[in-house]
Amino acid sequence: MPPIPTLSALSRPELEALLIELFGEVSILKQTVAELREEIARLKGLKGRPDIKPGIKPSGMEKGTAPPKPPKEAKRHGRGKVAPRVKVEEKVIGIEAPPGSVFKGHEPFLVQDLVISANATCYLRERWITPDGRTILAPLPQGIEGHFGPELRRFVLMQYHQGQSTMPRLLDFSQSLGVAISKRQLVRLLNENHERFIAEARDVLRAGLETSPRVTVDDTGARHAGKNGFCTQIGNDRFAWFRSRSSKNRLNFLDLLRAGFTDYVLNDEAYVYMRKHGLPGALIALLAGCPQTRFADRATWMAHLDQLGFTALAVTPDPVRVATEGALRGSVQAHEHLRDAVILSDDAGQFNIGRHALCWVHAERLVHKLDTFNDQHRAAQTQVRGLIWDFYADLKAYRLKPGKRRASALRARFDRIFLRRTGFATLDRLLVRLHANKAELLMVLERPEIPLHTNGSENDIRCYVTRRKISSGTRSDIGRDCRDAFLSIAKTCDKLGVAVWDYLGSRFRVVGAAVIAPLDHYVRARVRPA
Repeated sequence: MPPIPTLSALSRPELEALLIELFGEVSILKQTVAELREEIARLKGLKGRPDIKPGIKPSGMEKGTAPPKPPKEAKRHGRGKVAPRVKVEEKVIGIEAPPGSVFKGHEPFLVQDLVISANATCYLRERWITPDGRTILAPLPQGIEGHFGPELRRFVLMQYHQGQSTMPRLLDFSQSLGVAISKRQLVRLLNENHERFIAEARDVLRAGLETSPRVTVDDTGARHAGKNGFCTQIGNDRFAWFRSRSSKNRLNFLDLLRAGFTDYVLNDEAYVYMRKHGLPGALIALLAGCPQTRFADRATWMAHLDQLGFTALAVTPDPVRVATEGALRGSVQAHEHLRDAVILSDDAGQFNIGRHALCWVHAERLVHKLDTFNDQHRAAQTQVRGLIWDFYADLKAYRLKPGKRRASALRARFDRIFLRRTGFATLDRLLVRLHANKAELLMVLERPEIPLHTNGSENDIRCYVTRRKISSGTRSDIGRDCRDAFLSIAKTCDKLGVAVWDYLGSRFRVVGAAVIAPLDHYVRARVRPA
């Protein structure tokens, strides 16, 4: 601990500098104490404080650097022609006309309406006994599975997952229409026999990871079986996928990138990962010297590590963890996921895998939310934010028209911005930290097709946050898996231009419904369905 200075011996400028430094330390300590209290509450199983954001307005850098919109014309345009997606029924309305009137045809007046009513049908299925004693029964019509019809099933799933309705309200609404359904039966409609939807959501992820040049990722809090967890989002402009787990570390993220595969693979990619993350060369040689390079599941892989003596080592970094992460990275590469794709994140450590880029909006936000204590600090913060905004606008222009000379100039300009010294110690430390991420912040210079921010992921994950706020958490594993799968499917349908109502009608084989192919076909083709 440094010696306490004699305050009476300090000059006024020295006292002001000391006071500013102490203000900064107090601000950091307050944040640390709040985080530790949250951690203690989580470990005790207590409910944490509500996540109330401070009164800091969004930076607005993305909108502020957008080109100005052309001025609107003074003349107000109409809403355009109304084109219903259903067949229009025509009805002629007559009128008593005075004698001598001349008929001038019909004047159309389109009215759209909605028919919501319950319908119950008792199918009297013929039953016959054949001469050899077998009983044959007439089959049910197409799409009938159980005692609730396909229209009711798709309505329930549509309202719950895309309409974000609660289960009690959905139950009251169904019963008010005359449907004889209990709470248990409604829960079964939401959670049971949906393995095909879970598999289709998994196939969407595989298609996206195999064909996309870039993905954006994000995570948010989740609650399952009375415990706090996390939901990870992976997606781009063609698909979105959600998965809830109890943790959000790198092991979990690498496991998610396998997209349902369970194998562990030792290949060149795995060994490169192990070297990068500090696994000793002797242990890597031990792994490489074994003839077996693919392990079917976690139990087989852990048995292999135990046989090689990895589990008995008590060193840092943990050899079991690093080797397992490497084998997962090898599995991701073996299944040709993210072959040359860029992962764009908000700088959360678990997402730093392979070719990694950082979100500029999150980087600028760090400067925006710094605590300032005098006019000098505020002036330095404003100046740096202005330089970052101008630089960001030029990066957006570069994406539209890239070039080697422009890329070289932008790299040099990045150094000038983030290597400057402002006299504001906290801001200077932050600029040094951001400069250390130069390669990831300037990944767009090598790959102009990637976005500069993770706004897409943050917009996608809002539907999950809304579901969490409405219904809190899930209780059963199948309920959690169905929620994740249907939110993934609904968000992917929106991006592909497919109506969720049509998608569910196609899957439940509703009579007259549009035929929607598996969603992963559209993601692989990178075209919108007709």
